[in-house]
Amino acid sequence: MAVSVDPLVVGRVIGDVVDMFVPSVNMSVYYGAKHVTNGCDIKPSMAINPPKITITGHSDELYALVMIDPDAPSPSEPSMREWVHWIAVDIPGGTNPTKGKEILPYVGPRPPVGIHRFIMVLFQQKAPLGVVEQPASRANFNTRLFARHLDLGLPVATIYFNSQKEPASRRR
Repeated sequence: MAVSVDPLVVGRVIGDVVDMFVPSVNMSVYYGAKHVTNGCDIKPSMAINPPKITITGHSDELYALVMIDPDAPSPSEPSMREWVHWIAVDIPGGTNPTKGKEILPYVGPRPPVGIHRFIMVLFQQKAPLGVVEQPASRANFNTRLFARHLDLGLPVATIYFNSQKEPASRRR
């Protein structure tokens, strides 16, 4: 009997950032032509601009998206866990984050040391959120508290990728 091990468990996304949940919405994420799959590698230079994201669901449903790095500043000492890279809310189902409201503008990965996980967590909203305050700092964000504060419940989709600092180009 084959047992499939969830990559979100293996990558400690479930546990470090979110609780166990059952995905109920499809979220596809692309940086350029690169399709993001759980645990894949994305170079910071590929992720300077926000990814193209498509969310399934009905247009009368609304979603909130959070992108965080739980490994800041270093995976061995994540004292700034979680560093928030992006927040968008009121995203209609069947569309993408550009159709919602950006609460915190996108900032691409810039891991200073080690291999960092970059996690996109999608929540289904119970109603339009209206005014959502920006976090005071990008450091020490907490996805669970954010979801609890806005009554979002458990995630409906999550995708994560790994990224590490690129070597400096050697010029002669």
